[in-house]
Amino acid sequence: MQLLKKIQKILHWRRPVKPEINLNTQLYTQLAPFRLPLILTVLMMMFGTLGYIAIDGFTLMDAIYQTGITFTTVGFGEIAPISDAGRIFTITLIILGFGVFSFAVGILVEVLNKGDLINTIKERKMLYNVARLKNHYVICHHNDYTVELTQQFRANHIPFVVVDPDEDLDKIAKKHNYPYFIKEEPHTEIALAKSHLSSAKGIITLSKNIADNIAVIASARLHEKEIKRRRPYFIMTNAATLSDIEKLKKLGADSVVSPTKLMAQRMSAVSQRPEMENILEEFLYKKDTPLDIEEIKIPSHSWCIFKKLKEVNLAGFTKVNIVGIRDDKDRFVPMPDGDTLVMQGSKLLLIGSGESIRAAKKVVRKREKPRELQYV
Repeated sequence: MQLLKKIQKILHWRRPVKPEINLNTQLYTQLAPFRLPLILTVLMMMFGTLGYIAIDGFTLMDAIYQTGITFTTVGFGEIAPISDAGRIFTITLIILGFGVFSFAVGILVEVLNKGDLINTIKERKMLYNVARLKNHYVICHHNDYTVELTQQFRANHIPFVVVDPDEDLDKIAKKHNYPYFIKEEPHTEIALAKSHLSSAKGIITLSKNIADNIAVIASARLHEKEIKRRRPYFIMTNAATLSDIEKLKKLGADSVVSPTKLMAQRMSAVSQRPEMENILEEFLYKKDTPLDIEEIKIPSHSWCIFKKLKEVNLAGFTKVNIVGIRDDKDRFVPMPDGDTLVMQGSKLLLIGSGESIRAAKKVVRKREKPRELQYV
């Protein structure tokens, strides 16, 4: 068994991923009207085959072939001489076959006109595609914020699924290039299952109605407890007022953004320093840039605890700059010197390349001081 797993890992073999809801039952229900035409077709083929064998002594294969070309009225003619009784039987078979064929076509047209079968097949395919995603974001509610956010996510190659109950969501998704979308109320269990939230990194709810955001946050946190997820979801939402921001954070949101406040801060910064207008867009909001900024938390098991920043020496080893440190009481110290202590629960604000910041994360998560740091 161990050898098999190693071989599968080397060859990159993976078990097919299945969605939590596969719509098989719904698909079978949509296909149910085709059962009667299929049964009638089989019975007609059996009836014709047995009739040609009994009346004109055809072999089994000749009887099946003659029945097939007669039943479908393709007009290939007789493959062997047929008696008068056999010709009467053929005429009867043609009439019955035409009736069964017309009945089957009528059912097919009726089912296709309803559109439910096609929609079910498309949704089933979408669910299987969503099930392949890992560490994606579930974005709830389509609006102007969603459009702008998904553009940034696509530019930075961040996977996402848009969930919204709009009946025209497929047209909206095509217009705004949503690769994955689910047509459900975002706070419902079926929406969480279809969006494959169990393997998602987090959820972002952007409704202009605070009640919708509260419902999504509550549902996500309950889902988190039900599946006993080790790492909690990162939940982000928006709010208009300060009281709403505090309320959403108490309910379980990790980050609450106020669009009006952000716009005011941005306009204030640009008015004071017009030359800095594009700095954030150029260096911080794009994935493949030479500069990145991130706040990393020091784990409780880290070797860095109770060490001075000059002893940790992240700048010399990983080529990052520590521009701030936040203690466990959320007090922020900008531009700390080398004698600043790293305490349990501290957070370091780092600036550097993406590769350098990833290397710094690995260093602070170690239980023992890396040997390489002894020579830096």
